[in-house]
Amino acid sequence: MTARFLAATEAADPDVLAPDAAAALLAAAPWRRFGVFGDSLSLGVGDATPGYEDLGWPGRVERALRLTRPDLAYLNTARVGVTTAQALNEQTEHIEAFEPDLLHLNSGANDIIRRTPDWHRIEDDLGAMYAWARGTGARLSVFTLGRAFLIPAFPDFADRVARLNDLTRALAGEHGAAVADCWAHPLNDRPDLISADGIHFATTGQAVIASLLVRALATGQA
Repeated sequence: MTARFLAATEAADPDVLAPDAAAALLAAAPWRRFGVFGDSLSLGVGDATPGYEDLGWPGRVERALRLTRPDLAYLNTARVGVTTAQALNEQTEHIEAFEPDLLHLNSGANDIIRRTPDWHRIEDDLGAMYAWARGTGARLSVFTLGRAFLIPAFPDFADRVARLNDLTRALAGEHGAAVADCWAHPLNDRPDLISADGIHFATTGQAVIASLLVRALATGQA
């Protein structure tokens, strides 16, 4: 472990963009309606980390956008525990009514928390999600799951995450979604990363995810 993971405060963290820096990266983007769709990872659930603002990644991205567009509209329809299929069934009408021009998508984590994942169904559901999302006309974004996201009850879970991430990258490429790739990022090695539930990233991770997403969106602003 290197010193980069021992930052005592958010301000000293080399992987975290300050609010003004994040806002500057997105200042020229046209987005005025930011929607978020999915599960608890889309909600930005996680324990507080000492020295870090207690704010999930969606709130951080919202703030970065709002700093240069005070009239920003924001809607997060995500719900804890839903699969991609459930999110499609429950949330699409609300998103469509909101008419986002920037839309973050589900990463499929709950799809693989099964004794035996149905990979054909998972691929079909994710494909349906991307096709629907692209039809909204919004700029799309997604993040891959980190390798620190593990379920000890499933010894093959890291392989499941890697396979799901491959699907995410392929579908994101096909549908033009910006990807914040968390799988190989050094954030996975942080000693304070995982919340007490053993699943969700604490706010140290939320801060890094937000910065990765801002950078990914800034690379291809349209």
